[in-house]
Amino acid sequence: MTVEKAYQILYGGALIVLILLIGAMVIRSIIGPRSTDRILSVNMLGTMTICSIAVLSVLLDEGYLADVALIYAMISFVAVLMMASMFVPSRPKAPELDEETAAGNEKETE
Repeated sequence: MTVEKAYQILYGGALIVLILLIGAMVIRSIIGPRSTDRILSVNMLGTMTICSIAVLSVLLDEGYLADVALIYAMISFVAVLMMASMFVPSRPKAPELDEETAAGNEKETE
């Protein structure tokens, strides 16, 4: 077996693993109970897509795919920033304490 064939098998295996992980992140972005889970999974989807494009660039020996991966990285970054600014509050509320816990905290500070 030649070195080129070994690299093709390695790159093919990496693409299969990335596709499986992308599928898991799609499921996580749908199921995710909180909006932050969804934002993180969309960020991971973008990262894994960039990795897939980079592996394809090496596997197919096409240099322009590296440029596509860089452009996709910039677009993904901006998209995650926009989602975070829309769905994550800038000033989160402090958790409200019930009366017993508040009374216990007052005794500890005295």
